[in-house]
Amino acid sequence: MVNAATDFHKRMKRINKQHARLEHGYVSIVGRDGLIITKPKRKSGGFPLRVLTILALCFFGFKILLLSQLGPEGYAERVELLQKGTLIEQGGAFLLQADPISTSIAEGLKKLTL
Repeated sequence: MVNAATDFHKRMKRINKQHARLEHGYVSIVGRDGLIITKPKRKSGGFPLRVLTILALCFFGFKILLLSQLGPEGYAERVELLQKGTLIEQGGAFLLQADPISTSIAEGLKKLTL
């Protein structure tokens, strides 16, 4: 009787653990024998590389758009204004400095639009 009770408690512990894993999502798979098996979804944690890539592309796209619309001189004036501002504005000015790649892409974009 005692042996049956410990087996029961072990089984209940295993079942509760499985239910806790399935709480965060699961995938149902039909096995070769036709039995439906539910497996917990894999955690997709880690470093959000896709999000950071999209943010960087948006940032450079914005920078290129500003360069093409304002021109190199107007853009340089605005960056100089940022360099005279607060610490956050100075950091923004550092990131928004005109680099050769952004400048050449902006010139190509300006040629395409005119």
